[in-house]
Amino acid sequence: MAIGQCFIILPYKRTLPKGKSHWNIELKEVYLIAILEFNFKQNTSDRYLHNVSLTNTDTGEIFYNKLGYKFLELCKFVKTEAELETDLDRWFYLLKHMSHLDKVPSVLNKRVFQKIFKIAEVSNLTREEKAMYDSNLKAKWDYENSIAFAREEAEEKGEHKKALDIARELIKEGSSVEFIAKVTKLSVEEIEQL
Repeated sequence: MAIGQCFIILPYKRTLPKGKSHWNIELKEVYLIAILEFNFKQNTSDRYLHNVSLTNTDTGEIFYNKLGYKFLELCKFVKTEAELETDLDRWFYLLKHMSHLDKVPSVLNKRVFQKIFKIAEVSNLTREEKAMYDSNLKAKWDYENSIAFAREEAEEKGEHKKALDIARELIKEGSSVEFIAKVTKLSVEEIEQL
């Protein structure tokens, strides 16, 4: 998988509260992330991560500190698997080597990296394999939803049975039907049939 440029932008629209007519709002940070498989011509340093901000060309001041750019020069990242120390190192290693890794390296044996490998596996399925995967996934979700529905039904029946038991006790105590309905949330008709 060759990576030329990949841009990820979180839209501001989702960060703005609805119905606000002023800009006195605390906005979340937004980053543009560019993953590059080439060196910047003017950049000869061995730095592979560049944090860039917009500046006002007249004043040299940062224009807006919650809008940033991250440029990742993968070809400059030369650490081996044994040299990876931080999660940032691991992300760079993964991005650079993903196309030819056939299993999750032990250094990337964290849940987040395992999810990435699972996504990569699914994206490499043939059309027929993808259809079978989707069918199996749908069957799994249907099964899980059926179990959840059955549990919910059982809980509702259990709660209803408790309400009926409480209503019977209140009837024995001589409570009014209206009071019992209010306490148990049962209908008047249901209470009168007890």
